[in-house]
Amino acid sequence: MNVSACIEWQFAEGNDNLADRVRAAKAAGLSMCEFHLWRDKDMAGLATALEETGVTLTGFCVDPRRSIVDPTQHKEMLQAVADTLAIAKTVGSPPLIVASGFIREDVSPEEHKAEAVKVLRRAADLAEAAEVTLVLEPLNDRVEHPGMYLVDTTLALDIIEAVGSPRLKLLYDVYHSHVMDEDMRAVLAGRIHLVEHVQVADSPGRNEPGTGTIDWPAAIRTLRDLGYTGALGLEYRPTLDAAASLAATRIALGV
Repeated sequence: MNVSACIEWQFAEGNDNLADRVRAAKAAGLSMCEFHLWRDKDMAGLATALEETGVTLTGFCVDPRRSIVDPTQHKEMLQAVADTLAIAKTVGSPPLIVASGFIREDVSPEEHKAEAVKVLRRAADLAEAAEVTLVLEPLNDRVEHPGMYLVDTTLALDIIEAVGSPRLKLLYDVYHSHVMDEDMRAVLAGRIHLVEHVQVADSPGRNEPGTGTIDWPAAIRTLRDLGYTGALGLEYRPTLDAAASLAATRIALGV
């Protein structure tokens, strides 16, 4: 497995913009990067750095984030998808991360899911036309993101299957899943083909793998056993300088 630096948090010291963080990641021997929101970033500068270095993006977020379960936000959500698909073309058309939005009070689970499926079908149509993959990310509501709708990997996969598009897949975050007490093997077995990308951070703390309680040899072994061969996104907050953090992470993950 290869690794992808989250340059939202990594290589930030002394590098104020994403372009310089891409160059720093390349100098550290990495060939993949990812980040969060794009509207506050110099995307033209990022595109130049990617072309210069040959680094590829493994993802960034649909921006602005809008709810998939609140129909009053669906028009804005689809516009955000369209805008982000357009900017994605300038930086290699990487997968685009979709967050769910928050639970609506006094609305049934069935209605929540129906609204999610409805708007994601329309979003997937846009993604198919652009030949870009959207990735739906379950988060956690126990440490971060209180009130978030999608905090269950099984539900996320059910929604993806209901949409039925090759351009809608899952972003599986080991940290969020661990916080929600999920069994990785149980929630991903038989459905690993729907997983586009995996992110890692330790728990508690959301720092480098090896700083918390997650059994990383077991986690990586499970992903490999299930058939995952993609990259590992290093979406953690570093506690060490960039070189030491990356070295410690590689040792913890065995990659």
